[in-house]
Amino acid sequence: MNGSGCFDALLFLPPSFSGLSHDTNEVALKDAFSQHGDVIQVKVICHPVTGQSKGYGFVKFSSEKDAAAALEKMSDEVLDGKNIRVHFANSG
Repeated sequence: MNGSGCFDALLFLPPSFSGLSHDTNEVALKDAFSQHGDVIQVKVICHPVTGQSKGYGFVKFSSEKDAAAALEKMSDEVLDGKNIRVHFANSG
């Protein structure tokens, strides 16, 4: 738990040259990260008009332990043909 009383169980997959593929959807993201912990929510950020992925998203886990395990296992892994970066999301 962090100092604000919230669990640090949210991972951020930032936009960058090595961000999410534009083909990665929420189902694929959940499937990939669920192998490393209990995923309770995923969100791929999409363009409001085209609906195409902007290349980043979030994965929320039920515990900080699961999030930390996924962060370790998934950083620099290939998902839909692109190496992804994973970080803990800022909590405020």
